[in-house]
Amino acid sequence: MTSPASTQPDPASVPATAGGQDVPFRYTAELAQQIELRWQDEWVERGTFFAANPAGSALTDGDGASAREGARPFFVMDMFPYPSGAGLHVGHPLGYIATDVVARFRRMQGDNVLHALGYDAFGLPAEQYAVQTGQHPRTTTEANIEIMARQLKRLGVAHDPRRSFATIDPDYVRWTQWIFLQIFESWYDEDAVRPDGGRGAARPVSTLVEAYESGARAVPDGVEGVEAGAAWADLDEVQRRRVVDGQRLAYVSETPVNWCPGLGTVLANEEVTSDGRSERGNFPVFQRTLRQWNMRITAYADRLADDLSLIDWPEKVTAMQRNWIGRSEGAHVDFEVTDADEPLTVFTTRPDTLFGATYVVLAPEHPLVDAIVAESEPSWDEDVPETWRGGASSPAEAVAAYRREAAAKTAVERQADAGRKTGVFTGGYALNPVNGAQLPVFIADYVLMGYGTGAIMAVPGGDTRDFAFAEAFGLPVVHTVQPPEGHEGAWTGDGAIINSSNDEISLDGLSVAEAKTRIVDWLAERGAGSRTTTYRLRDWLFSRQRYWGEPFPIVYDENDLPIAIPEQSLPVDLPDVPDYAPRTFDPDDANSSPEAPLSRNDDWVNVTLDLGDGPKVYRRDTNTMPNWAGSCWYYLHYLDPQHATGQVVDPALEQYWMGPGHNPGDTHGAGGVDLYVGGVEHAVLHLLYARFWHKALYDLGHVSSREPFYKLFNQGYIQAYAYTDVRGVYVPAAEVVEDESVESGFTWNGEEVFREYGKIGKSLKNAVSPDEMYAEYGADTLRVYEMSMGPLDLSRPWETRAVVGAQRFLQRVWRNVVSEETGAVTVVDEEPAVETLRVLHRTIAEVGEDMQAMRINTAIAKLIVLNNHLTSLPAVPRTVAEQLVLMTAPVAPHLAEELWSRLGHERSLAHEPFPAVDPQYLVQDSVTCVFQVQGKVRGRAEVAPDADEATLRELALADPGVQRAMAGRDVRTVIVRAPKLVNVVPA
Repeated sequence: MTSPASTQPDPASVPATAGGQDVPFRYTAELAQQIELRWQDEWVERGTFFAANPAGSALTDGDGASAREGARPFFVMDMFPYPSGAGLHVGHPLGYIATDVVARFRRMQGDNVLHALGYDAFGLPAEQYAVQTGQHPRTTTEANIEIMARQLKRLGVAHDPRRSFATIDPDYVRWTQWIFLQIFESWYDEDAVRPDGGRGAARPVSTLVEAYESGARAVPDGVEGVEAGAAWADLDEVQRRRVVDGQRLAYVSETPVNWCPGLGTVLANEEVTSDGRSERGNFPVFQRTLRQWNMRITAYADRLADDLSLIDWPEKVTAMQRNWIGRSEGAHVDFEVTDADEPLTVFTTRPDTLFGATYVVLAPEHPLVDAIVAESEPSWDEDVPETWRGGASSPAEAVAAYRREAAAKTAVERQADAGRKTGVFTGGYALNPVNGAQLPVFIADYVLMGYGTGAIMAVPGGDTRDFAFAEAFGLPVVHTVQPPEGHEGAWTGDGAIINSSNDEISLDGLSVAEAKTRIVDWLAERGAGSRTTTYRLRDWLFSRQRYWGEPFPIVYDENDLPIAIPEQSLPVDLPDVPDYAPRTFDPDDANSSPEAPLSRNDDWVNVTLDLGDGPKVYRRDTNTMPNWAGSCWYYLHYLDPQHATGQVVDPALEQYWMGPGHNPGDTHGAGGVDLYVGGVEHAVLHLLYARFWHKALYDLGHVSSREPFYKLFNQGYIQAYAYTDVRGVYVPAAEVVEDESVESGFTWNGEEVFREYGKIGKSLKNAVSPDEMYAEYGADTLRVYEMSMGPLDLSRPWETRAVVGAQRFLQRVWRNVVSEETGAVTVVDEEPAVETLRVLHRTIAEVGEDMQAMRINTAIAKLIVLNNHLTSLPAVPRTVAEQLVLMTAPVAPHLAEELWSRLGHERSLAHEPFPAVDPQYLVQDSVTCVFQVQGKVRGRAEVAPDADEATLRELALADPGVQRAMAGRDVRTVIVRAPKLVNVVPA
């Protein structure tokens, strides 16, 4: 790429306002802006940062060439941004600058770098704005994207603009809907062998039908409208579809959901706070059972947990994902229930404590509760304690009242309230299979149907929660693990098994591990239990009662069964509607039901289609997908935005940029994006969902990589001071002044305010726009300041007054090349002194090492040291100046491009090699060797770093100071620690 003609202006063409009267060519914000805007336009015009696909793809580099043979592909990516109407504040660019620095450095290392940025454009804020103003969410969103794109371009980020997109683009919506249909048309075959050798994979639904037709699989029981034991050949078409639909990876079911009347939509567990309120809007959330779309992410639970060991992610994030998946190894145990036709199955991770079970607890929603209550007495037996009755006159009344109370809480809220032990007795009893003891059956809201079997055996002697419940309800406590002498309450530690024997088996004296194995084997022999694994992870609730989202590519027939829209009919576009808002209700109206905005366009909802059996009227799904859908696969769109092969991604491109083996660090062969940078707040939601979609695409043969993101890096936050008045209301931080006349030291409009520290943003009124920084200092200064504030993975304080330090560094770099008085280049064509070469090559080595490790702050510090050294010289050698400019380029690219051009280079430095180290200048000429006699210093000498022990011994013994200390005594021994120490020990 040639440099622009205007890059080296006549000195007279630079206005005097660029500096003072005596220094008209000083590097100021005004001059920085001229340089930055010129180079940003040039980069776009020349395609400087076009990422070249391998030969055969239309996407080439700026010179029209395909990917260079032998160049390592390096895919660096930022987490998908949502374009806010407020634009960016200075906290937002931290991650974008970091990935840009890494990408620029890797290009200079010879890598073929792909770095692009799209926009996660479906979101609730735009929809809420549409509700308030009537403006279509697309209009709002596209305007917000334009603002953010302008601010990022002004920052100088080196993205490939050809690969940018928004999730609301019709072509992108089409492929999001296409992926949904791939999942809808699949089932999880636990016996299928995957390409990686593992067992269990998604397969097309057609293979499931073939298995039923051939008799290889029996028709499952429990399908609506299908008799138990029925053969596939005996089923009609509707019955067959119901059998298949129940096993799809994307399925509709009556599901317990988190219903938020205040928002008018259902929420995933991950979108509900620990207080049982909506993450957005802070509205109450209630448990309801509604017909919704679900994604069978639970089929992938083991792979999602196990494959975390294949990738390079922060331990904090992998721990959060493992905890969310919540895999528990244990056993199912069957308890006979008095007067019930079927046993009660509980899940326990501690089957060794079965002899200590003294009561059973069911979730209020457990299907056996109704049967137990129906068989119980119409009123309480006299011996039932008052504490068990919940203030009711009968078991039926107590259970009904308690269920109403539990229904008003979310699953998250119920778990958070677990310490407040509440519950009621159902009137029924379960028989402990190891000793025949009658255990009272309670319901309590801290037991959830979504975990295990929705029933627990309670062992108060070995569980603190069970112990607290037993104390509250006067239930017996039996220890099955020997507690320490004097210990009171539940004992949850290890120890020998006690109180655990019957006529057929004794666990007494065994360890916990031995007892677990022994008791499960015993239960299995008698058909009373089995080993099993359970998970905290629930299937992903995928329906939203919102307008601004991807419509489902599904219609329903006269039997209310879902049918996929043909691929050629995609995308299914959002229709116009009279009102963008879902119907909202009183936030506390738990009995309300959803009404989605799409249901208000009858012409769109009821559609005539010919799906193979003639034109018929079908009903569209009026829900939309959650905003997570678009962000589940966007990295693939960067690779192949044109979809020229008619596939979601060209297999050759996915193999090149993400496939196993393309990254030397990927020793497990997982593949994936080489570097993914974003906030830790996405540890569960986006990252878990994207991994699930990717694994489904892997199973179906659409991608070769097992994981979407190989290396994950979580950047910290930029924080700033915020100020509140006496009411606790935030005031604009920029308008606060220091005032010694008040105790706090700060006032706003003459009123005392109080300083605190928090995440920078509009909610605390402490946001600073990057536009302000561009105008006052320039983009390069902002980049250097944010990168030098501290380690990338730590939060750091913003201080506008400190930005000037970064500006001064860049001004000194400029001065070392360009005269502030004349604008002329001042470097000299002379060989650098040896000392300068030592400083230079030490800097090259250390900066390269720091850049590789993303220690950008320390890399900048070392550039400052080199630059200061050059400042001390009478004249700066051209060869050293050029290498300083090249090393500075990743953090201050506009300034570096300008200086590179002024130094006489016609092409951009973006793809110039990063300076190489000359090892000879990393070697010291000499080191100081200390000579001791009996541990006391008696002399010194400058020696070669590689001096051997014999040489050092001779030097020490010949040293006058050593000879004086020896005073003619013989030498007993000489201890040499080459090259820095010799200790002579007299006889």
